Amino acid sequence: MSDELGSGHRTARGTRHAVVIGGSVAGLLAARALADHAEKVTVVERDRFPAEAEPRPGVPQGRHLHVLLEGGRRAIERLLPGVVDELAAAGAPRVGMPSDMVQWQAGRWYRRTPATVHILSASRPLLEHVVRRRVLADPRITAVEGAEVVGLAGDATRVRGVLVRERGTGRDAEPRTIAADLVVDASGRGSRAPRWLAALGAEPPGEEVLDTGLAYATRFYRNERHSADMDALGFNIIPNPRQTYGGVALPVEGGRFVVTLSGLRGQEPPTDGAAFEEFAGRLPHPLVRDWLAKAEPVSAAHGFRGTANVRRRYDRPGRRPAGFLAVGDALCTFNPVYGQGMAVAALAAVALRDALADRRRTPTTLRVQRALFAASRQAWDISAGGDRRMPGVTGGTGAAGPLGRAADWYMGRVVERAPRVPEVGRAFRSVVTLTDPATVLFTPSVARAVLFGAAPRGPEQPPLWRDPGDR
Repeated sequence: MSDELGSGHRTARGTRHAVVIGGSVAGLLAARALADHAEKVTVVERDRFPAEAEPRPGVPQGRHLHVLLEGGRRAIERLLPGVVDELAAAGAPRVGMPSDMVQWQAGRWYRRTPATVHILSASRPLLEHVVRRRVLADPRITAVEGAEVVGLAGDATRVRGVLVRERGTGRDAEPRTIAADLVVDASGRGSRAPRWLAALGAEPPGEEVLDTGLAYATRFYRNERHSADMDALGFNIIPNPRQTYGGVALPVEGGRFVVTLSGLRGQEPPTDGAAFEEFAGRLPHPLVRDWLAKAEPVSAAHGFRGTANVRRRYDRPGRRPAGFLAVGDALCTFNPVYGQGMAVAALAAVALRDALADRRRTPTTLRVQRALFAASRQAWDISAGGDRRMPGVTGGTGAAGPLGRAADWYMGRVVERAPRVPEVGRAFRSVVTLTDPATVLFTPSVARAVLFGAAPRGPEQPPLWRDPGDR
């Protein structure tokens, strides 16, 4: 059987039926991309979808802070035009960077100059609800809810479907087969696909793991005094190798704020309410602690561990079957504090759609998987690159060589200047929000400012109110 997945190639037989494992954001956006190339797309989800924007058991990070970075916002609009306006209508705030944030990084407060990028700050349940409503309105896409994928159908040469067991029927219940020409694993961090591939006699992917042991805790608040104390929408204290605690607060729908505190292995933030707020005193400035003292908690504090960067190398040659792809966290998962997950899901879905439609190259399984890998590479370089410098990190590829040390030195100067040199800050933000490639940091004007420009003085205290000179 030919290994051609898409409908764009002139000789392709096309994909009649595609199955997506997992109905979170990555799975839903992959389903939308596949709908242009398959006659039918089925999303298999172990949970039952809530009717409204509510947390669900299958999304352990659903009660934590989520943002849609600028690059992800642009990508999701390409897939679902108008969806960002729908999120805004549902109350999701649009936050300009750096104008709307009080931000501390590398010992410096950012000047609140005019925004050059924006992030969308919505709760995970709201974002998933709006995306799900749009995707499942497509008659080509159906969902099988309350069903768990327990294996792959096929053999070491080709996957031909998934084995599904209805939840609640017991482990001894015989799974049924949903036949498919293409199976896409979007089941998240806990993907069991490597085990399923091995059961078919195929070769599981190699894994790259880098783990700082970071943990974080999140709580929702209301703060009636917020607008009287500052004109910023939120604040962010970014950890670094010398100062390893983090704290961020952002507005979300419903007039609430989501507050997340973080620490490394052995310095985990507590989930007890009073202890959670006391933990904020470890940050390098009392800004967060003082804000919490004036705020009213409207939820319990929830903790999260398991923040390792993990990359499964399905892009490398191996004895793996045709007709199987991995996307989202099932392919590459990042330390969540970088806020990249939903943006990468959107970028990967665009890459999937474009690779399947490519008329210049036959869209084989490996070729499409490599396109998905490429869509996550920049986010991996940012997340793993930042984490490998943190104390106590495990995994990775060992010490950096001469080129790596030179790149670290250059990036250190970028980070020092980004808060207060507008041209460097603009380029830096465009990279970390996955809007532009990292090469923009090396354009002549930016490189000149990084290599030869001084790191000017800036705000000595948190700029709670925008300086008229920065407007």
